[in-house]
Amino acid sequence: MSDAGPSRRPAWTTTPWLMLALPVLLSAVDAALVAKGAAWWQLALSALAALALPLRRRRPVLVLLLVLPGTFFTYIWIAPIVAVYSVAAHRAQSRVTVLCATAFALAEFLHWPLSDHPLALDRDTALDAIQSVMLGAGPAALGLLSRTRHELASRLDELTRGRQRENRLLTEQVLATERARLAREMHDVVSHQVSLISVQAGALQVSTPDPTAKDTARTIRELSVRTLEELRQMVGVLRAAGLRPGVPLAPQPRLADLPRLVEDSGLTVRAELSPGDRPWPESVERAAYRTVQEALTNIGKHARGSAVDVRIAARGSRLLVEVRNGPPPRPAGPAPAPELPGGGHGLVGLRERAQLLGGTFTAVPTPDGGFVVRAELPAGGE
Repeated sequence: MSDAGPSRRPAWTTTPWLMLALPVLLSAVDAALVAKGAAWWQLALSALAALALPLRRRRPVLVLLLVLPGTFFTYIWIAPIVAVYSVAAHRAQSRVTVLCATAFALAEFLHWPLSDHPLALDRDTALDAIQSVMLGAGPAALGLLSRTRHELASRLDELTRGRQRENRLLTEQVLATERARLAREMHDVVSHQVSLISVQAGALQVSTPDPTAKDTARTIRELSVRTLEELRQMVGVLRAAGLRPGVPLAPQPRLADLPRLVEDSGLTVRAELSPGDRPWPESVERAAYRTVQEALTNIGKHARGSAVDVRIAARGSRLLVEVRNGPPPRPAGPAPAPELPGGGHGLVGLRERAQLLGGTFTAVPTPDGGFVVRAELPAGGE
C-alpha cells in the first residue's frame, strides 16, 4: 500500500519502480505461502492476482476484479488489500470504492468451499464477519485518506500560487500608483519651469537686437521645446496605465541623432562617429546617445570652454562610446558664475544602463585635470 499522495519520505521509498514492484513481491510471497497443497488452478489464480498489481494505478477496478477469484478460492490477503487501496486512492467515485471494498469483504467471508462456512449465529461467525469487514474497510479508508491528502496538497499548491499572483498584482498596482504620482510631480514642476525658460527665451529672441544673443535665445528655446517633448514622453511611460494598447511611443534618439546633439550642445566638440556598418540594437544605440548627452551636459555645467572629444567606434561585437574633455579654462576677469546644481545621479544611471545591457562604464578624471566618460556596449544588448 504505497500509493499515497506526496509526502516527505526518504528518497528510496519514493522510487517509482520500487513503488510498483514491492506490492507485487509481497503478493507473490503471500501466494507462495498459501499455495502449499493447493491445486494448480488455485496457484494460477494466486499468480494472476500478483501479476495484475502493476496495473493498479491505471486500471484499479479491473485489477480488483482479477484479484477477487484468487481471494475467494485461496487465502491470499496482500493482493486484494493493495487492490482495494488502489481503487480508493485513484478513483474519485466513493460509491465505486464502497462496492469494491464490499466485494472483497464478501469474498473473504464467504470463502470457498462454501460448505466449510455455515452461516450460524455464533461467536466464530461474528468474528469472521468482523474480520472481513475490517479487511475491506481498512485499505479503503487508507486509500480515501491518501486521495484526500493528495487533493488537499493540490489545493494548497493552487492557493499558494493564487496568493503569489495576488501579491504580484498588488505590488504592480502599488508601483503603478507610485509611477503615476511621480509622473504628476514631474509634469507639474519640471514642465512648468522648462516652459517658463522657453517663453523667456522666445521673448529674448524677439526683443534683442544682438545677433549673438538672438542665436543663443533661439538655441535655448529649441532645447527647451525638445526637453518638454522628451519629458512628456517619459511621463507617458511612467503613466503606462493610461496608454492605449497599440499606440507607439515617440521615436527614441539613436546614433543618427548624435551630430545634431553635438551641434546643439554649444561646446567646442571634435566628433569621430564611426559606429561601423553593422546594425546595432536599438537599446545599444539609445544607451550610446544618452551617454554622450549626459557627458556633454556635465561638461556644459562644470567645464564649459574646454576642448571636447566625442568618439564612437565599433570594436568587434561591442560599441565603444568615449567623451573626453580637457581642464576648464580659467578666465582672468571676474569670478565665474556658480556651477549649475547636479544630483550626481546621471552617471549612476548610465552605469546601470550599461550593466543591464551586459557592458561596462567608467567615468574618471584625467591627469591633466579633465574628465573621460567611457562605455562599452555589447551588440547583444536586447
